[in-house]
Amino acid sequence: MADFGDDHRSVDSLLDSLPDGAFTVDREWRITAFNKAAERITGLSRAEVVGRPCHDVLQSSICRDGCGIRRALASGDSVMLRSLTIATRDGTRVPICISAGVVRDQGGEVVGAIETFRELARIETIDELRAQQAIPGFVGSSPIIAQLFHLVGLVAATDSTALIEGESGTGKELVAHAIHQLSHRATRPLVAVDCGALPDTLLESELFGHRAGSFTDARRDKPGRFEVADGGTLFLDEIGEVSPALQLRLLRVLQEREIEPLGSTKPVRVDVRILAATNRDLYQRVEQGFFRRDLFYRLNVVTITVPPLRERLEDLPLLIDAFLHKLNEKRTRRIDGVSPEVMAILLAHDYPGNVRELHNILEHAAIFCTEGVILPRHLPHRLAHVQPPAATQVDPVSALQRSLIVSALGRNHGNRRAAARELGIHPTTLWRRAQRLGIALPEEDGRSSSGS
Repeated sequence: MADFGDDHRSVDSLLDSLPDGAFTVDREWRITAFNKAAERITGLSRAEVVGRPCHDVLQSSICRDGCGIRRALASGDSVMLRSLTIATRDGTRVPICISAGVVRDQGGEVVGAIETFRELARIETIDELRAQQAIPGFVGSSPIIAQLFHLVGLVAATDSTALIEGESGTGKELVAHAIHQLSHRATRPLVAVDCGALPDTLLESELFGHRAGSFTDARRDKPGRFEVADGGTLFLDEIGEVSPALQLRLLRVLQEREIEPLGSTKPVRVDVRILAATNRDLYQRVEQGFFRRDLFYRLNVVTITVPPLRERLEDLPLLIDAFLHKLNEKRTRRIDGVSPEVMAILLAHDYPGNVRELHNILEHAAIFCTEGVILPRHLPHRLAHVQPPAATQVDPVSALQRSLIVSALGRNHGNRRAAARELGIHPTTLWRRAQRLGIALPEEDGRSSSGS
């Protein structure tokens, strides 16, 4: 590192010329310089932070155990980029990538350290998201997830039956739990049944219960899931796997609001809200004759679609931070984050297993990365062949920008003008960034689209 000497004005001038946030500290961790970009990102002024310990100011997600400055001072070398979060004045968390190195005096003695950081994207705290009727355990702040949170709040305020659609691993059960917890039924049971995990005869007994003597091993009455969920919510996962015969019984329950346990001749009234979920195209199964049309429309009063991870890659830094935080709670050693190369690889992956797959990837990496930063060699073998676009291979900021643009274009069906509006940038800026990042833009620029 260069020797800045004691001329703080020249240090401030030099740091202010940097586009990234930057600050310096002395050997006691006190901030000695804080540039304009750092002021903008954190919302804190130079006068407020100079002289204070950096961990009190930034409250980074790695301050305690994985601090970049601490590692730089300990090794005397520069520390590679990594992904983490810092606190701002208003309490939000900002995901950034950082690099750190030591500052030496003219004699070569280490007198402090410098850290630079680049903002990946501005996000809200999980507590703030929950205050906006977010889904407990469901991490995200992208526009498509904000829409999902809003819809969940609207559906929870009613007693309507809802069909939750989405690929495996997207978090459909979390959505069901959120609807129940936000509803007037929250104090009553939420009972979940995996319809694809049981054969038809067992599933029928599970749902409707049976009376003693109804079959050989039925020595006593057993209430079904409908009775257990009385007054609450029944979540029927993988509803598309139910047989036609059982579909007819479910239809009658939805119509009559009463069940008939096996071996009983007397119907039992139940007050249950039904939430169903499927990873199949249920309408297509109706057209193919595998699912009753009348039951489909009974279940599909409201449809909630949980987006796959590939459509909300801008949430990836927040998801990575949340998953690593959970993994670190179970470990004696701490993982600080992921390297820029890993971030680029993760952003280039299409995630057929969705959020569940991302969690498994990071858990796998945590086994081989005992501490510090996750590197490409720590990832599962199948990801070793993922080649991110050249413009994003060593730059997580570019990688995230690329995913933001691709996701926005996908949500707006290729309409460049609508995508630019969603991103808060001019269409020309979108075109320039797409060219730099190697994104193939559609011919349609949005001028004649209804979305413009």
